[in-house]
Amino acid sequence: MHHRLPGILSGRRSSLKPWPIAIIITTVVLALAIIICLLVYFLAYDQKSQYYQASFRITNIEYNPDFSVEHSKLRTNLKNKIINEIDKIFQTSSLKHHYINSHAVNFRPSNDGLKADVLLKFQFTSNNVDTIKRQADDILQRKLKSNESFLKKDPSLPYLREINEAQAEHILNSCCGLGKEYPPMERIADGQVANKADWPWQASLQVDGIHFCGASLISEEWLLTAAHCFDTYKNPKLWMASFGTTLSPPLMRRQVQSIIVHENYAAHKHDDDIAVVKLSTPVLFSEDVHRVCLPNATFEVLPKSKVFVTGWGALKANGPFPNTLRQVQVEIISNDVCNQVNVYGGAVSSGMICAGFLTGKLDACEGDSGGPLVIAQERNIWYLIGIVSWGIGCGKENKPGLYTRVTHYRDWIKSKTNI
Repeated sequence: MHHRLPGILSGRRSSLKPWPIAIIITTVVLALAIIICLLVYFLAYDQKSQYYQASFRITNIEYNPDFSVEHSKLRTNLKNKIINEIDKIFQTSSLKHHYINSHAVNFRPSNDGLKADVLLKFQFTSNNVDTIKRQADDILQRKLKSNESFLKKDPSLPYLREINEAQAEHILNSCCGLGKEYPPMERIADGQVANKADWPWQASLQVDGIHFCGASLISEEWLLTAAHCFDTYKNPKLWMASFGTTLSPPLMRRQVQSIIVHENYAAHKHDDDIAVVKLSTPVLFSEDVHRVCLPNATFEVLPKSKVFVTGWGALKANGPFPNTLRQVQVEIISNDVCNQVNVYGGAVSSGMICAGFLTGKLDACEGDSGGPLVIAQERNIWYLIGIVSWGIGCGKENKPGLYTRVTHYRDWIKSKTNI
């Protein structure tokens, strides 16, 4: 009897070997993990962004033309007031976990005050679209009827109109000048690589896929650049515009429909070095591609102001062109200083702006031509003040960069593009 016990026990152990138990446990754990993952996915990741456009009347505020001036103080304050009101309506409602944010995108005059067009963003699972829209509609109807809000219903339009994501992104990014945060966290010829979406108006003008010049997006279909970019190739059919921070692969490409060079530009001179380029298909604005602000003709830039120039130009004279967009911070230098005998000896006209350092080093270079020189105003809005035009060498002592002065040509730009 004593000798059989281990045998009996070992027989039992052989019928319950550890590996089938391990397989069963592993299978159960895997099945549970898959179920949990699917639940998490559908609850957290199958969240769909849904955009709606709504229009409101505001009867207690009279329309002021300044409401239509981009980045005006009056417009910004009213936008913030509307956004706060809509935030309050939805953040205290049953949709507080689905409501993301809203943006006031447009103001129009009306008989009894003004009308505001607002974009609202929600997030929810795909099967909830109709329910959420109905609930959002009800919440707005209730709040706006109760006289608790200064916003009133616009009877000429339905409350919420669905809008697709690409179109919504286009509207949200239609404001000019939204780019790099400034002052920057860190400090072209000796510049730095630009981050994605820092300079979303920067374009590359190319012939046969080869980068020739920079340009700046000033609307859905117009670029501003230098006239001398077209000294050799004048036919618009040869040109292509590319967007994004890398030349290869580009984020987006557009064919060129027409090129308008300033009537007084002559290839042997540096004056009137400005041109506008019309794209054959308008771009859809996004966080990565949208327009820069154009300054008014009266916009003043003072010497010593910090400004940025960006481009894919050579890193040094006769050097290679980089694939990734680069940026360099330079300073405005007065035309009087730049016209000194040891600098440019009187060659700088009122239609030009001088930027860089008399000590040299930081500068634009060949291949940067036509690209933007920009300055940040309050609230990090970037304005295009110069177009890379000419200079002697790259980063040479007493030879800073010279740029076409955008304010000087503001009326010319408007006459050609209506911008």
